[in-house]
Amino acid sequence: MHNTFTPSPKAVRSARYQFLLVGLLSLNFGIVFFDRNALGFLMPFIQPDLQLNNTQVGVLASALSFTWAIAAFGIGKLSDTIGNRKLLLVLSTVAFSLCSFLSGIAGSFALLLGARLLMGAAEGGIMPISHAMVASEVAPERLGLAQGVAQNFGSNLLGSFVAPVLLVGFATAYGWREAFFLAGVPGILTALLIWWLIDEPKAPAAAKAEGPKVSIASVLLERNVLICVSLSVLLVSYLVVCWVFMPLYLTQVRGISPDSMGWLMGTLGISATIGAFVVSGLSDRIGRRPVMIAMPLLGLLLPLGALYYQGSLWMLAVFFFFGWGLNGIFPLFMATVPTESVDPRYVATALGLTMGTGEVLGGVLAPSLAGMAADAAGLTAPLWIMVGLTVVATITALFLRETAPSQVRKAATSAAATV
Repeated sequence: MHNTFTPSPKAVRSARYQFLLVGLLSLNFGIVFFDRNALGFLMPFIQPDLQLNNTQVGVLASALSFTWAIAAFGIGKLSDTIGNRKLLLVLSTVAFSLCSFLSGIAGSFALLLGARLLMGAAEGGIMPISHAMVASEVAPERLGLAQGVAQNFGSNLLGSFVAPVLLVGFATAYGWREAFFLAGVPGILTALLIWWLIDEPKAPAAAKAEGPKVSIASVLLERNVLICVSLSVLLVSYLVVCWVFMPLYLTQVRGISPDSMGWLMGTLGISATIGAFVVSGLSDRIGRRPVMIAMPLLGLLLPLGALYYQGSLWMLAVFFFFGWGLNGIFPLFMATVPTESVDPRYVATALGLTMGTGEVLGGVLAPSLAGMAADAAGLTAPLWIMVGLTVVATITALFLRETAPSQVRKAATSAAATV
């Protein structure tokens, strides 16, 4: 496929329902990331208790990413096939909540590894299904903002801001196991809300017989999808390495207290929560491509600030805040651009591909390799890996084709005017 896919007109749901849908899916994914990130934030407590080395720390993160990736593609494809996205979403939400309790009772590396494998399998399909539901119910001109909020607002408010502050404080007072139990409760509640308040989206209409036939293979070969897959691999690697090793670097190398570390890591959540609106909304106005080229460069501020800035923690938090701004483009390359580039019948499949491949090659390999690098060369090695990933991501984004409706219309108008 060489042209941006133009969807057929669809019935527009009420603004109230669109707001409810995006808000509840954002809350649900926020609880997913609260659970997922808990391991990294609690690792300064877990590592000495279970006597883990840095390689084992990386393997635990890789294990969750591995099964997350399989579920992202498998459940995304399943939801396209059977069409019952709501039921799959509810079942996945209940399952990952139960897995958080399993993490809390693990008494060894092997048991904790098993719990994280199960959690990844439960969580991986949630975002592809959620994005497909948003794409089917929200007007195209607001799709970037809606998918940005669905993926980034709740996940970063809860998973990257509330999680480090609340979990570290709770673990300090009561223990890391009890913190995992705390993390597992909210998902049960959101599963009930989704079942009660959200309708099953209508299946996308089949393409007209006279229109071009779109195959699964053509989805996989779409240039924008391949570029988004590459960006997913690079930047998922960046995020997971940061979540896993930045808390250890700050506490063990920089000598920062666990409480202060929790607040510094919480800065990332504030940054990405704001970015859920600002970055995604900006892409609706000026285009996906320029935003996706510029934002990875901001990611340099985070590892370089941690490595070299020796001033106040307040100023270091500023480096963390702006450096984490690259998180704002995650919904764009994981959801919005693939959605705008393929037939609606294959949206969840395309989203599962971008998320699943990013998790397999980025989330699985990166933390394990970073853990081995940390054991061999010290905890500065993972931060230098983060630096390299941002540079390559910027270069990769240069090859994107613009898909934002506002910019596509502008280009079509300009082309018509020159004829």
